Amino acid sequence: MQTANERNGQKEEGGWQPTVNGWEGAEGRSQLTGWTRRWRVVVLRRLRERPSATPLLNGSWLAECGPTPRSEYQVLVTDLTAELLTVADLYRQRAAAENISDELKNQWGWGGFTTHDLLRCQVAARHVALVYNWWSLFVRCLEPTHAREAVTSRPLLLTAVGRVIASGRQFTLRLTSTDGDAAEAQTLLTNLSTFLTGLKTAAEQLTPAACWERIWARILTPLLVPQAVLPAPSG
Repeated sequence: MQTANERNGQKEEGGWQPTVNGWEGAEGRSQLTGWTRRWRVVVLRRLRERPSATPLLNGSWLAECGPTPRSEYQVLVTDLTAELLTVADLYRQRAAAENISDELKNQWGWGGFTTHDLLRCQVAARHVALVYNWWSLFVRCLEPTHAREAVTSRPLLLTAVGRVIASGRQFTLRLTSTDGDAAEAQTLLTNLSTFLTGLKTAAEQLTPAACWERIWARILTPLLVPQAVLPAPSG
């Protein structure tokens, strides 16, 4: 496959160019059997993290069976004319959006109801979307810099037995987690409780709107950090 650098007469080993998030890419054009035209093909690669050895019960270590692949690859077939960095970032954003749709359908049951009554379908879909949104915001507030899907976050944070303890006029809710990572869940919930309690006690002069502004800032600030600087069209 002829790379872009080769077409431009540039000499660069392998024709690989840095893109986003540690990926590098090379491109060319190809026409497979059955295709009616030559399409632009972009190949992305990134060094694969070397997995750590897994200890056995008797204290020995598992031996590696053959060499571990050094890189992981993605192949994109596109008709976009933007330069390589922009194409790589646009497909990264598309994959992130498709992950949300996959999570809604397979983990929240967005596609698990069918009826001839369109209104009931719409109401059910909106309820699922509403619950998904609130849970996603709650999990982001727990750990703003880490994205968690429902398939892991719900068992971690909802697998608990609750007990209300009344003492005088105070009520205490005690949660006992049955998840294997109970210590992690406790740390996350304790940090969130400290944050919310601080809004109530240490900043009593804040209005409810000001408290919500701080909550939204905690959730959204990591998401507003640019992931890459895309070059503007020239000419």
